[in-house]
Amino acid sequence: MSARVMVVEDDEDIRMAVSAELRAASFTVDTAGSLAAAAGVLDSAGGQHACVIFDRMLPDGDAARFVDERRRRGWAVPVLFLTALDSGSARVEGFEHGGDDYVVKPFVMAELLARVMNLCRRGDGRPPVLRHADLEVDFARCEVRRGGVLLSLSNREFAILEYLASRPGMAVSRADLIEHCWDLESEPIANVVDAVVKRLRRKLGEPDPVETVRGIGYRLS
Repeated sequence: MSARVMVVEDDEDIRMAVSAELRAASFTVDTAGSLAAAAGVLDSAGGQHACVIFDRMLPDGDAARFVDERRRRGWAVPVLFLTALDSGSARVEGFEHGGDDYVVKPFVMAELLARVMNLCRRGDGRPPVLRHADLEVDFARCEVRRGGVLLSLSNREFAILEYLASRPGMAVSRADLIEHCWDLESEPIANVVDAVVKRLRRKLGEPDPVETVRGIGYRLS
């Protein structure tokens, strides 16, 4: 699933493990170890995150109060609290302060990933399956069919097709594809993007639904 998310966690091992799992699922991942660092990333991103995962108790405060303050200013990005605070009152407090989901540590990684995917779909208002001519992109299952035939795409190929399918007819630049389909630690050069798109086109077959927009990038036509 191609979306930008952030993991705010001061435990480096957990932060790295969750980030790796999300990147393996084709998310673009930002990370922060404190509320101050998270605020800087959120402000610079300008609302581009599809979901933010917060540990509750961070070195510079309780993330629930941080979220509550932003909610009061109109911030609407879905939030999942990932925390060791497992009492009923702590859960209620998390939801009352603007959380959309709550997962207690220790946790099952597959469940966390499924919950993040659900929040991202809820946040962007997309249908779970997008159909474009004879092309079907199933966001929930990360599957693509053309003419009813299941195609075998890599995570990166799926991420690019998903991003294009979410913007049918719209020209998408290579820079946009890099930003949304690669994480910040492994940004490719433009010709790498072209190479992945070339492989994607070959798998999609004819007629080619991906159009090259000269001087810009690509669009799904």
